[in-house]
Amino acid sequence: MNQHNRMSKLYPSLLALLMLLVSCGHARTAENNHEARVKIETEFGDITIKLLNETPLHRDNFLKLAGEGFYDGLLFHRVINAFMIQGGDPLSRNTPEGQPLGAGDPGYTLPAEIVPGIFHRKGALAAARMDDQINPERRSSGSQFYIVQGRLWTDEELNVMEQRRGFPFTAEERAVYATEGGTPHLDHAYTVFGQVVEGLEVIDRIAAVQTGPGNRPLQDVSMRIVVLD
Repeated sequence: MNQHNRMSKLYPSLLALLMLLVSCGHARTAENNHEARVKIETEFGDITIKLLNETPLHRDNFLKLAGEGFYDGLLFHRVINAFMIQGGDPLSRNTPEGQPLGAGDPGYTLPAEIVPGIFHRKGALAAARMDDQINPERRSSGSQFYIVQGRLWTDEELNVMEQRRGFPFTAEERAVYATEGGTPHLDHAYTVFGQVVEGLEVIDRIAAVQTGPGNRPLQDVSMRIVVLD
């Protein structure tokens, strides 16, 4: 068989493959336009969170771990009122009271996905990470996360923060931080990959518990995470 005949027989197969790839591409795009949601179940109530498509690596990793049951039985091991509640340390499952927590991970980190315009308003879901001194790329923990409680901020406070951090706050960010609250000092430094849509009051309840050394709650606050859609 000469080269011309071989190529003429290949064209229909190549065309079919191309059409299949295009079709799959459309399916993936449609799927990615849908914002997945998860529910964090606790004894203080449930927290429903939408995961952001703008941060696909963190979204997909969180869905994978949640779907595998990785988070079930883990603790909110670090709680600071008017700041945030943090969990996702695999070493926190069935850990004796008083034992320091926060060093566990699934054995990997994720590249930062810090997206302009996605900020630390109350209810933001963000990835914990090691400090800049040992983690200049700001890579995220593979499993540990925090949910922002925060507080209200004045324009004067935000002005000082702008000068100190070297970036401006938008009009929307200023309005949100003044009326809803959050943690603006974490903006541009940590990956925010979700937002609470139901259960903000549950964050307040958890943030109000009594804590001991390392900001660990004196009474364990465990979680179960369910993928909703």
